[in-house]
Amino acid sequence: MFIQTEATPNPSTIKFIPGVIVMPSGTADFRAAQDAVGESPLAERLFALKGVEGVFFGNDFVSITKNDAQEWMTLKPLILGTLFEFFSSKEPVCIEQKQTVINPEDSEIVAQIKELLETRVRPAVAQDGGDVVFDRFEKGILYLEMRGACSGCPSSSYTLKNGIETMMRHYIPDVLEVRQAI
Repeated sequence: MFIQTEATPNPSTIKFIPGVIVMPSGTADFRAAQDAVGESPLAERLFALKGVEGVFFGNDFVSITKNDAQEWMTLKPLILGTLFEFFSSKEPVCIEQKQTVINPEDSEIVAQIKELLETRVRPAVAQDGGDVVFDRFEKGILYLEMRGACSGCPSSSYTLKNGIETMMRHYIPDVLEVRQAI
């Protein structure tokens, strides 16, 4: 198995591409070690490495966020070894997978927003090792949660305002503004 790595716009996050499907559907975001316990055997192993602060799983990649005290030169080989060992074991990455679902009770606008997120926005953001997830839509304001490499990235506010907001307003005029969910 050959695992590729890619830099992301967030200098604290690297995207690891193992050449296999990581999440058949949906994504998973673990921002602390305790979030992974009982949810993801792989995330638990990655958090056991000193310096790992965040683990995000996309369709075909794993994004790892480190703390400022650790250097990638030291941490990267440990992550690669952990990923190689895990994917060779054929264990499931997550116990339960989560994905965006259009619910019958969603308004027509919310359904359109979720569809646009799934088809246009999330694939583009995944290229940088992150994800964007629908939180809510209230009074013309769309709230999104930034995950993976996008969480805490210096470029995330630019992505929200100049990328996602522009697209949403173009396709769905009822969207007046896009904000990061808190």
